[in-house]
Amino acid sequence: MMLKKLRLLFSFLVFVLIFGCSEGIKKEELNQLNGYWEIEKVILPDGSVKEYTANTNVDFIHLEELKGYRKKMSPNLQGSYVTTNDLESFAILEKNGDFWMHYETDLTQWSEKLMTLQKNSFTVINEDGITYDYKRFEPISIPK
Repeated sequence: MMLKKLRLLFSFLVFVLIFGCSEGIKKEELNQLNGYWEIEKVILPDGSVKEYTANTNVDFIHLEELKGYRKKMSPNLQGSYVTTNDLESFAILEKNGDFWMHYETDLTQWSEKLMTLQKNSFTVINEDGITYDYKRFEPISIPK
């Protein structure tokens, strides 16, 4: 019984050290969103996961002074991109220490909370509780 309590206490302390010491996303790190991204996986509110092993489209994100846009792009084997006419403008808003990407199009508007942000990955969760994990897109290089 004592060993079980010690394991529980140790697990709790590890959890606090890992997640409690996290400082969150800093405003000056937001520029890491610039570039080409592909969805790695989507986690639905019920916990089910959809993995994306191959993507025919990637998202290009451009951010400058907390305003930006996201555009769908299709990479080709020559190393260039075919772009769609879709453009989703967004602004980053800070609420209670969290950063939200607020999108507006002619048809709708929505927000996504930026959960994590690193050089080669980021995660957002939308208002419906759907989590999107992105990884930086690396083009396929075919030697000549």
